Amino acid sequence: QVQLVESGGGLVQAGGSLRLSCAASGRAFSTYSVGWFRQAPGKEREFVSAIIWSGGTNYADSVKGRFTISRDNAKNTVYLQMNNLKPEDTAVYYCAARWTLVQVTRDSEYDYWGQGTQVTVSS
Repeated sequence: QVQLVESGGGLVQAGGSLRLSCAASGRAFSTYSVGWFRQAPGKEREFVSAIIWSGGTNYADSVKGRFTISRDNAKNTVYLQMNNLKPEDTAVYYCAARWTLVQVTRDSEYDYWGQGTQVTVSS
């Protein structure tokens, strides 16, 4: 069983930066693939980024070049550094985990979810 807790959300002006954290409990977290998703009001949840055990990463086109995902296995934590934020990045951001060695971009494939953290970008 893995429990995930997100933090780091907040209100920021367009062009600003935030770093989200996803802290995990449970053993062998380093072998889990972790993804970030977001859901804006009235919209479906969408994939943002993912990182696998080896450090391989994947990004949605809308965030490439602006967001960076990383992990610190010693701290059981995955980060999402978000730079040059835009108003359209406003959403609740969720992290999710699955025990798998491959990239996972569909939310239905993840087994564990955090409670979410709100990111609001003002124009």
